[in-house]
Amino acid sequence: MTVAVNPTQTGEPVFYLADEHPHPEGYSTSLGFWIYLMSDCLIFAMLFAAFGVLGANYAAGPAPKDLFDLNLVAVNTSMLLLSSITYGFAMLTMQQNKIAQTQMWLLITGLFGAAFIGIELTEFAHMIHEGATPQRSAFLSAFFTLVGTHGLHVSCGLIWLVTLMVQVWRFGLIEANRRRLMCLSMFWHFLDVVWIGVFTFVYLLGVLR
Repeated sequence: MTVAVNPTQTGEPVFYLADEHPHPEGYSTSLGFWIYLMSDCLIFAMLFAAFGVLGANYAAGPAPKDLFDLNLVAVNTSMLLLSSITYGFAMLTMQQNKIAQTQMWLLITGLFGAAFIGIELTEFAHMIHEGATPQRSAFLSAFFTLVGTHGLHVSCGLIWLVTLMVQVWRFGLIEANRRRLMCLSMFWHFLDVVWIGVFTFVYLLGVLR
């Protein structure tokens, strides 16, 4: 920012550059992404609160123990947790500047994530086929909203993952791509934490209720 001071004896103003606090490259990106994650936390907190209030209102319809297959949900949970581990390996190889290995681990992460979405869609299709639709009861409305919102986030994460794989393939592990991969890492691990809450609060406690 340029600031004018009192003019000199010749009548010409003197300009100088105001000192500014230095910002490292990518600082605003990281800060903005943390703000986004906090807003996402609020969204899921509200959805969990809604499920806590509505989760026992079955309207004479099916209850969790009638709908949930914990073995299938456990397999689905393992898919997402394994994807978090493989993404961690991708970040380690990124730090070592190994493009091929980074791409390999990102691909494996994407396959685990796609398997998670596939199993979740299969569960939804089975429930709807049995008549357990979101309109059936407040419990099912809250369930489909919470789990569906998480699944939508994972789907967006997969699209983001594929986009970054293309970027790394074209431009390599430049600083901008490293920063983007780090942001996706935070997003992916955040979804893992949320899913652990879903698995515990919705599925396990629902069956035991």
